[in-house]
Amino acid sequence: MVNGLLNIYKPQNISSNSVVIKVKKILGIKKVGHTGTLDPLACGVLPICIGSATKISEYLLNKDKVYKVKLKFGVLTDTFDCEGKVIREDKDFKSNESEIIKVLQNFVGEYDQVPPNYSALKINGQRAYELARKGIEFSLKARKIKIHYINEIKINGDECSFRVKCSKGTYIRSLCRDIGERLNTCATMIFLERVESGMFKKESSIMLDDLTIEKIKDNIISIDKVIPISKLEIHEEEFFKLLINGVCINNPRYINNIDEGEYLISYKDQIKGICRRKSNFLKMTKNLN
Repeated sequence: MVNGLLNIYKPQNISSNSVVIKVKKILGIKKVGHTGTLDPLACGVLPICIGSATKISEYLLNKDKVYKVKLKFGVLTDTFDCEGKVIREDKDFKSNESEIIKVLQNFVGEYDQVPPNYSALKINGQRAYELARKGIEFSLKARKIKIHYINEIKINGDECSFRVKCSKGTYIRSLCRDIGERLNTCATMIFLERVESGMFKKESSIMLDDLTIEKIKDNIISIDKVIPISKLEIHEEEFFKLLINGVCINNPRYINNIDEGEYLISYKDQIKGICRRKSNFLKMTKNLN
């Protein structure tokens, strides 16, 4: 059984779920998932969880991301990207390089961002994009996100490309729209590439078309290399069985030398779960068997 994570480079024009389906088919298993959707239009790094690693995706979802972006000024679509229907045009837009750079840099820091209506966020149990496609009117609440930096800015007429590092929950399509509004015009995202997702980087990613069983096994990343918490080696079978069965352990013989905090449990050189040591006990919080 393969357990761990893969750093896959998703090409444009396929869904993130299509990548998951391909990995499932190659390995012949069902326990495969991703750690954050990339839209079909976007390309780039897509971390894939396999086997027991599917249980630790929440440890990866809140990581910062880095994107390469290109937007077009003077046009706005209903999806905020080039796949949508044009809903506004500004044919009088004049490119002012210094003003554009200043506006982009002003986005660095925290700001309240309204997500696109064409997004996977849920409203009363329904996906926002499903309501939008039906023509149902609704509004999404702004969410606080953080832009760590915007650099590598290049301006060519009515197009602008840049590199951005941002927090979890940031919609780059919304950022492009907001940049347009700050410049008293409109703007639409026309290219998006995710080059980093937490520790996963483009340089070490595997092209989807290159995937084979051997390639997967050669490039699988173990869970302990991804989750930044200490490892606790368990050598006694009795101790391990108590933990894996959910027993709250307060026997000083087992826990006196363990500091408070969260640990990856390792038994016989395999990651078996995550536990937490509190004031007077140790308990398994996630079983990865």
